[in-house]
Amino acid sequence: MRSVKFFVVAGAATLLSSMASAADLAIAPPPMPYAPPMVDFGGWYLRGDIGFSNQHVDSIRNTNPALYANLLSFQESTGFDTAGTYQIGAGYQFNHWFRVDVTGEYRGNSNFHGLDVSSFPLGGGPIGFGSDVYNAQKSEWLFLANAYADLGTWYCITPYVGAGIGTARVQIANFTDAGVASLTGGGVGPGLVSAQTGSQWNFAWALHAGLAYRVNPNMTVELGYSYVDLGNGTTGVDSTFDHSAGGHVFQFHNITSQDLKLGVRWNLDSPPMYAPPLVTKG
Repeated sequence: MRSVKFFVVAGAATLLSSMASAADLAIAPPPMPYAPPMVDFGGWYLRGDIGFSNQHVDSIRNTNPALYANLLSFQESTGFDTAGTYQIGAGYQFNHWFRVDVTGEYRGNSNFHGLDVSSFPLGGGPIGFGSDVYNAQKSEWLFLANAYADLGTWYCITPYVGAGIGTARVQIANFTDAGVASLTGGGVGPGLVSAQTGSQWNFAWALHAGLAYRVNPNMTVELGYSYVDLGNGTTGVDSTFDHSAGGHVFQFHNITSQDLKLGVRWNLDSPPMYAPPLVTKG
């Protein structure tokens, strides 16, 4: 009888000890709700850029072929002043490596300066000389569809390359040609030709390269370079200062530009930060 009581007391003591140990254990927290992985690419964006141009033209010629028919020599030098560029656009980032956009750009008035020096036969014997000093202003509207390859990201900096095709409206205004030439009877005679404003639409293309710095998920800053082929330009109809001659136009052949730009892209579809659901205790 005493043995039975001993076993009953020992069993009860063991049970109470187990219950006390279980009470001291921490209650396991409820499982955290599933959080989808963050996606840090993709989506629509807007962009804005400002910059400046460094432009070049291959040659300038009047459409009157008689002006160049008998020349013995012809040398030409031309140049444009730097002008501002102002661009807006919208695009889509497909993934870490590829994005596209469409852009519209106004390229401000750039002052043009040119000089021609020529020699020609004078009365069948001596050689005559002449020079022409050109001045004008040029501006464009440029519209491009562009595609870019992003080449990887290091410390939030992404180098990229790209290309674009589209159209450009080239306008030439305030064109003047001040010339001096030898006269058949001896001496030097001046001349002045002016032309009305002219414009034309051309096929245009561009190559791009640069660096993009991601400031935050919504904003990226770009420093970019673009080589742009704008096509040709034309003046309006020309005339001499006394309206005794003219009726032709001056053509600017193969206008190109090397542009530097500073731009900002705004991501319209940046992923929201994850917030766990509220838990209520009943």
